[in-house]
Parts: sequence; structure tokens; C-alpha cells
Amino acid sequence: MIIAIAGLGLIGASFAKALQKTGGHTILGVEKNPEVSKKALEQGIVSQIIEPEGLTDADLTLAALYPEDTIAFFLQNIKCLKKGSIVADTCGIKAKVVDALDAPLAEAGIRYVGTHPMAGREFSGIDYSLADLYQGASFIITPTPRTDQSAVKTLSSLALETGFEKVVYASPEEHDQIIAYTSQLAHVVSNAYVKSPTLKLEKGFSAGSFKDLTRVAKCNPEMWTSLFLDNREALLCEIDRITAHLSEYRAALAEENPAVLHRLLQEGNDLKEWSLKNHK
Repeated sequence: MIIAIAGLGLIGASFAKALQKTGGHTILGVEKNPEVSKKALEQGIVSQIIEPEGLTDADLTLAALYPEDTIAFFLQNIKCLKKGSIVADTCGIKAKVVDALDAPLAEAGIRYVGTHPMAGREFSGIDYSLADLYQGASFIITPTPRTDQSAVKTLSSLALETGFEKVVYASPEEHDQIIAYTSQLAHVVSNAYVKSPTLKLEKGFSAGSFKDLTRVAKCNPEMWTSLFLDNREALLCEIDRITAHLSEYRAALAEENPAVLHRLLQEGNDLKEWSLKNHK
């Protein structure tokens, strides 16, 4: 299969490396940054760097770009895409992207599928890309009534081929609601947590729990600002929920109420145990 990847940052370059590792595919890159293009060619991450006009050769075009850039890329280059080919995106929010692309691409005879690889790092860019980034991760597909099922099957097989453990299906709206909790809220909490002045005193006093909670405080502000705003309502709901729960803990401490504090901790413990048992 000839696969074109637009955007050779962490996600796109990792896909390219994983696909090169499996063999049997020709990987083309579409990249605006000359330095990134040079690295991709020198390291054998892609076989060739092409202009959008070269997308007519691609059986699959994967956009690993920010949401706004993804929408613009496909709509601006819709005439360059091969009729009947598959196109997909890797955006961390789906409703906005799918709503913008689903109908225009279908009308042009292009088989569009919204996807989201649930993997990443606290670093960004081609230099941090990994061939095994997707090992054991989930690959989310967000089909609509227009989505071609054979394209879904092809992408599902390709995901498993590149190391994903499982493929998960959800509507774009369901995806965005859940991701606000499982990913976006975690980044907000971690980023806010490190803003305590006590951070400067943590050396020698921190262990696993500190490292776990602060890992994703290091982030790409440009990307996450875009994702947060594009999923504003769902994320606001999750922030309101955690704020309300934190207020309960604070009240129990302020009132020196061990019974309530114990109950709150037990509730959280039980929910985590339930999650471990049911989400293996």
C-alpha cells in the first residue's frame, strides 16, 4: 500500500516508523518544514517527500496535524486525493473535524475515517518519534453513517499491524465527551498541580506519586490550547466535577471530620478497584 503521511512530528513520524518496520508499504511524507523533511529522508522514516499534488498516488493519506490544520489540509487539497482512496486524521478531538470533512470528502469520492491513536509522549517533534510508540495502545475509530466500512476494516487491520492492542469504536460526540475526562482533564490537573510554590522544594521529597501526577504537566501548549478550546463544553463539565469533589475533601479537612474524609477516600479507592477489574 502507498501511504502518505502529512505532518512528520511525533505522531506522524512514529506511524511512519511503525509502518516501515512492518514492511510491505511505501511511505510518503508531506511536510512544510525543510529541516524535518531532511531528517525524515536521512533516517529512512519516509521514502520520499512529496507536494500535495503527489497525493494522487496514495492509497491512504493520514493527516497527523492540529485540528484546524487537518481540516484546511484536506479541504484545500481535495482535488489532489485519489478517487476511492482512504483518508484519515489523528486529531485528539473528533466532532469538529468529522463535521467539517465527512460530507465534502464523501461527495468527492474519498473514503474519510476519523481516528485517534491513544498514545503520545510529553515531548513533541520528529526527534522523539518511536517505532513502538503505539505498542499496546488503543486505536479509536469514529465512524458516521457516511463512513465506508471497507475503509474502517483496512484501518483497523493497519492499526493492529503497527502495534495497537485493540481498536475501539465510538461516535465523534461520544469520543469527545470521554476524552475530556480520560486525557484532557488529566493534563489540566497536572499542569495546575505544578504551579504550587512548593514545587521548588520537592527535590528529595518526591517519589512515584509525584512523578505520576506531574508527567503530563510538560506539554505542547499550542496543541493542547487548541484541543481544550475545541472540546470546551465537555472539558468545562469535567473541571466542574473535579472542583466539586476537591471542595468536599477540603471541607472535611477544614471541619476536622475524619468520618467524611474516610468515606471520600474509600469511595475513590473503590472506584479505582472497580476500574482495574473491569477495564483490563
